[in-house]
Amino acid sequence: MNILLVYPQYPDTFWSFRNALRFISKKAAVPPLGLITVSAMLPKNWNKKLVDLNVSKLLATDIEWCDFVFISAMYVQKESVAELIKKCTSANKKIVAGGPLFTQEYKNYPQIDHFILNEAELTLAPFLNDLEAGKPLKRIYRTREYADLKTSPIPDYQLLNLNAYAFMNIQITRGCPFACDFCEITTLLGHKVRMKSAVQITSELDRLYNLKWRGPIAIVDDNFIGNKKVIKSSMLPAMKTWMKDHRYPFTFNAQASIDLADNELMKLMTDTGFNSTFIGIESPSEEVLHSCNKVQNKNRDLLHCVKKIQQNGLQVSGGFIVGFDSDQPSVFQKQIEFIQKSGLYRQWLDF
Repeated sequence: MNILLVYPQYPDTFWSFRNALRFISKKAAVPPLGLITVSAMLPKNWNKKLVDLNVSKLLATDIEWCDFVFISAMYVQKESVAELIKKCTSANKKIVAGGPLFTQEYKNYPQIDHFILNEAELTLAPFLNDLEAGKPLKRIYRTREYADLKTSPIPDYQLLNLNAYAFMNIQITRGCPFACDFCEITTLLGHKVRMKSAVQITSELDRLYNLKWRGPIAIVDDNFIGNKKVIKSSMLPAMKTWMKDHRYPFTFNAQASIDLADNELMKLMTDTGFNSTFIGIESPSEEVLHSCNKVQNKNRDLLHCVKKIQQNGLQVSGGFIVGFDSDQPSVFQKQIEFIQKSGLYRQWLDF
């Protein structure tokens, strides 16, 4: 069986960093972690090829070669997805799709043959079992359950052209304990924070190390510290020991909630090799934070928290939103003042 895994192109937004990447001779910021994780779940005797459209072009010979085209995508990649579907259907190739875009909008894609929705650790195996048994394939494979991440394999990093990327990436947790109104994460992945084991993560670091990767690794978790107890007691100590034993070949960045401003946690992170974090600030207005259920940011001196994190050795980039129903006309100036006073080195502003 020949499987072509295709990752659609990002448009020119902060998702792509396309223009900035030229200065460091890279083609994409991070690889398609979801697709190379799915690849690792496929039978070992199958032939697999990855085409990341942010890195290389999809050739007609690639499509001709395969039996199935596997696609994973986010909403921001919809335009590229449409072009990709057109190419594959014109070549009469079966398409198998999954990931956030299709889990939420599969009804909008009648051209796609099969959907592997939700988490592939649960929904890919039934598809493969039907295929291997010669049974009729369902159009939709889905579940209401959440996967045990301890069953998730080491991604097929060997499929990548590592030199094309500014960062490698790993996933340690899924899910978030919070329930911000504007965020889709808990709809997709739930409130319970599920984690890989420390052994799994050090094995992934081993794989990247043995593939000769050196440099930054992005931890893609939506909230790396969603389960602070386990992160502090086992995950970070194991990563710290691995890094020391291997003479610190990597640096790490992560996304975290503002309660990262915890002395023990910050010390562990910097000792492990973390040097930056993204934090959703959203708004300096308590009224806004209350209205959007951003409970983790309420009743805090957000500026003090950011400064504390910075002073403990972590660069902070921030996310902000304007356009809430409770926003006042003064919100723009307040956001500007907060950004200037906090010294955030990078900001994302959503409207």
